[in-house]
Amino acid sequence: MRHFELMLGLRYTRAKRRNSFISFISLASMLGIALGVLALITVLSVVNGFQKEIRAKMFGTTAHLEVQGMPQLQDWPAVRALARQQPHVLGAAPYVESQGLLSWESNVKGALIRGVDPALEGQVVDFAGHMRQGRLDALQGGAFNIVLGSQLARELGVYVGDKVVLMAPDGQVTPAGVIPRMKQFTVSGIFHMDYNIVDANVALIHLRDAQKLYRLGDAVSGVRVRLDDPDRAPTLRLQLLAQLPRDTYATDWSLQNASYFRAVQTEKVMLTIILTLIIMVAAFNLVSTLVMLVTDKQADIAILRTLGAKPGSILAIFIVQGMITGLIGTALGVVGGVALSLNIDVLIPWLERVLGMQLVPPEVYMMSTLPSDLHWNEVGWIAAISLSLSFVATLYPSWRASRVQPAEALRYE
Repeated sequence: MRHFELMLGLRYTRAKRRNSFISFISLASMLGIALGVLALITVLSVVNGFQKEIRAKMFGTTAHLEVQGMPQLQDWPAVRALARQQPHVLGAAPYVESQGLLSWESNVKGALIRGVDPALEGQVVDFAGHMRQGRLDALQGGAFNIVLGSQLARELGVYVGDKVVLMAPDGQVTPAGVIPRMKQFTVSGIFHMDYNIVDANVALIHLRDAQKLYRLGDAVSGVRVRLDDPDRAPTLRLQLLAQLPRDTYATDWSLQNASYFRAVQTEKVMLTIILTLIIMVAAFNLVSTLVMLVTDKQADIAILRTLGAKPGSILAIFIVQGMITGLIGTALGVVGGVALSLNIDVLIPWLERVLGMQLVPPEVYMMSTLPSDLHWNEVGWIAAISLSLSFVATLYPSWRASRVQPAEALRYE
């Protein structure tokens, strides 16, 4: 683009409009683009933050890979040794997992009962480092102690030292009918993983107590494995499947939570499309702005053409004007969106105090704060989309300006 077109386009942009309505429409277009870009950057950052936070909490409270028996795993020491021999494996631990019903006084709550070996469980999940009360190693075989999640303990209304009754789902058959098997456990600890699904539903007992309660003998439900990189789990799963006995199978976090991650990705795509439409509507307001501007500047265009300006030069002048509006709107949106994304953890608590309500309830969102994870590559393509839409919006009015005939425009001047 030559210096003449750029200079004149900038001059027209700074010049005071004879028609103030054109200036208002131009300002509205600029603010619309800025708000659309700001909203898209902020929303995508929050979605990225949710995904990153959930992944971090999920990997901190669950295994990356599990080897399970059908229905139980008998020779689990050999399976654990095989898993430990694989590259990138940090630890492996056996477990027993089943449903149970916990009761204390008049309070009853269903829970996921997980039998663990405290000496090995730290290799997979660090429950010991998240104990609010008591200690994980208080779980001793034959002592029938139990460690509860913080939310589960709160709903039952129990503290360390209280005794709860655990009812197993598969009962004993007697002449009077099927009677559920019940065993009294002493609460020896309470953990808080800051992950509502685990804190509200998981109870830990010793591995041997779980084997006895659920009548498994020496068998376990499976072996849980932790890796140095969770993204290696699908590859390791395929390697283990080729070496495991026929009555076992392996699963990893990507299979166990596939529906969740697909839902998040679909939601992200749909939000991107919807918010891009907002930018598109604001960008195409430039069409009406430039059409009115061309009508207002017909005499000036005719004079420029009489002085020797070519149609291509007139086209470039009005493209410059439209693109400046789009550029300023995009820049304002990028600055505002980045600032909001980087400070949303401060803004949300302030809004909660002002409004007197909790905007991010942990029982719904599995976290108590609104996370944000800004990706600069996403900021780049959002700005590129906004500028591209602004450029497309300037083409038709600029082409109309280049087609103005001097004789027709100056006939009534």
